[in-house]
Amino acid sequence: MGELAPLIADLALILICAGVMTLIFKKLGQPLVLGYILAGFIASPHFSLTPSVIDAASIHVWSDIGVIFLLFALGLEFSFKKIVKVGGAAIIAALTIIFGMIFLGFTVGSALGWSKMDALFLGGMISMSSTTIIYKAFEDLGLAKKKFAGLVMSILILEDILAVVLMVVLSTISVSSSFEGGALVGSIFKLVFYLVLWLVMGIYLIPLILRKTKKLLSDETLLVVSLGLCFLMVVIADKAGFSAAFGAFIMGSILAETLEAEHIERLVKPVKDLFGAIFFVSVGMMVDPAMIAQYWLPILIITITVIVGQATFATLGTLLSGQPLRTAIQCGFSLTQIGEFAFIIASLGVALGVTSNFLYPIVVAVSVITIFLTPYMIRLAEPAYAKIYKIMPQKAKDFLDGYAESAEPATQKDSPWKVYLGGIAGTLVINVILSIAICTIGFGFLLPLAKEWIPGIWADIATAAVILAVLSPFLRTILVKGNKSKEFSQLWDENRSNRAPLVASIVVRYAIVLGFIFYVLARLFHISVILIILLALAILGVIVFNRWTRRSSHVISETFQTNLRSREMRAEYLGEKTPEYAEDLIDKDLHLADYEIPAEVEWAGEELRELDFGRKYGIHVVSILRGSKRINIPSAHDRIFPLDKIQVIGTDTGLEAFGKALQATDADIPDDLSRQEMIMRRLLIGPDSPFVGKTIHEAGIRSVWHCVVAGVERNDGALHIPSAATVLQEGDTVWLVGEHKDIEKIMTA
Repeated sequence: MGELAPLIADLALILICAGVMTLIFKKLGQPLVLGYILAGFIASPHFSLTPSVIDAASIHVWSDIGVIFLLFALGLEFSFKKIVKVGGAAIIAALTIIFGMIFLGFTVGSALGWSKMDALFLGGMISMSSTTIIYKAFEDLGLAKKKFAGLVMSILILEDILAVVLMVVLSTISVSSSFEGGALVGSIFKLVFYLVLWLVMGIYLIPLILRKTKKLLSDETLLVVSLGLCFLMVVIADKAGFSAAFGAFIMGSILAETLEAEHIERLVKPVKDLFGAIFFVSVGMMVDPAMIAQYWLPILIITITVIVGQATFATLGTLLSGQPLRTAIQCGFSLTQIGEFAFIIASLGVALGVTSNFLYPIVVAVSVITIFLTPYMIRLAEPAYAKIYKIMPQKAKDFLDGYAESAEPATQKDSPWKVYLGGIAGTLVINVILSIAICTIGFGFLLPLAKEWIPGIWADIATAAVILAVLSPFLRTILVKGNKSKEFSQLWDENRSNRAPLVASIVVRYAIVLGFIFYVLARLFHISVILIILLALAILGVIVFNRWTRRSSHVISETFQTNLRSREMRAEYLGEKTPEYAEDLIDKDLHLADYEIPAEVEWAGEELRELDFGRKYGIHVVSILRGSKRINIPSAHDRIFPLDKIQVIGTDTGLEAFGKALQATDADIPDDLSRQEMIMRRLLIGPDSPFVGKTIHEAGIRSVWHCVVAGVERNDGALHIPSAATVLQEGDTVWLVGEHKDIEKIMTA
């Protein structure tokens, strides 16, 4: 029998250690991350009392896979639409924390005499708080429903996405080994380009693929397909010059917009937990007690920097966003730790070979200390607030109170200009990036292929025709977006001074489209500029008026919007989310409200025309939700049944009256339940019985006596299941089921 591979023996060791530590830390109520790190230390060569890992290089490969799964799972939980929903307060606070802590970390690292790269990576590591640790601490302390806890979680959402961007920036700086502003700006533009390109293409294509193959997607195949897409994007991101973790996060974010997102998340979770555990164990293997003892002073300094810096910048950022002092301090004291992303960024530095060996174990030690102190820091927030508020000058208190009141979000809608220009800008960015990608693919791959197979100028003509045909739907979208919107019409009609900028916005878009057409033609045909311009104008006319281009543009836009909003539309369909039009009703003093019809309602099963809610309460039923079925704008002949969920529109007065009427229909449980108790009795059909020779139907056992014949026992001893046409004979034993009072009556008949 062959010798056991070192990798298998190593996995056995680290998983056993991780399992034991998990049980211990679960029992102690401590974060499992700390248990994994301790398990890694026990399995490392630095701990001599237990066997050590043999093939550390292979374990690091598995830990890299763990990072991929961690970022993939993070992407599945994340949606770029969440950035809009978290609000300005979280954005201001998150940016203040990240930029402040990066500067502070870089300053501390430089003061310790470290290299610029070590100091920069230190700033990145200590700028991110731990989502999992804070979430668990809030749950353990019973604070998850508090207002400040919601704000903290919103800040963490933004920190997660910014951490991915930070990793890309650090990778770029590491590769170039410089801080050149031009190169950094170029890298950011490259990041935005690929980010938009991958997201748009993924959101357009992947939901279509999943819908077409839905009947084939069992749990097994869906898991394999999802992980295959994840690693495909990992490879693509690596080829484009980004990290593998970035690619995994992008694919997770794409799948997060599909209807199968929750299903995929459940399937991936065990795999993520396994490889995530291996990653954190590998982190613990980097802990060298001798190195920690040697660098105890930097560890202490950085720990104090994290606690004081995070508390200060988080409090400051939350105050700047317009939150009260109490909320700001609670947020600040909750974010005083570093966790998963510190390890991931440290791993990035090690993989790129740009950080020193001592940095990783120092950060691990700091993370362990700050994670352990997290619950105590959260509890310390209230006493700290009381102390600060007590010694604060009255002018400062008045200023902060006034600033918080003035920063409260207004309830008014966005201006028409903001809506119009926002839509134009979004469409322009997406379609310009797609058009650039199409041109790049056309000239980089299609043109050489055409020249190989098609002779002479016909290769250029064929390439131009294909590129322009593929471009045309996207160029047309740039031209027509927003031209027929209600905001455009409103701005055009309300003020003549609006017309010049509106026309200018159209002219600019026409110029951009002409620029793409001109570029394609000029790249392929060496003819006069005037002729190219005339040809470009002719092609522009075809793009605007051609029926195929118009239809293709519409189908592509509609498909993308449908895929992007699929989860929201399903939530609206099932009544789990309030429809968007409900916000418009507020302007008319109307509201959309959901009601569940009680099981005891007296008018169950009646048609809407009979119920006449409009006349009685001044409300109108707009949707009826019955399980997974939804009836929008029900007709007068549609019926409402118990446990239906209905959505109604009405004024506050009407909705209140209808709600009271529903509550009034609740039936009380009778005081005497014994008379309604269901029992079973046997009735012997004697010669004088009124049921002899009659069918069960003729005897009226159900209709008159309100009982049910469950069975008929004949003279042969067999029990027969009767029908309504079964004739009752002398000597039959009838098994009757009914309420107590009805059984008593029929037994004495």
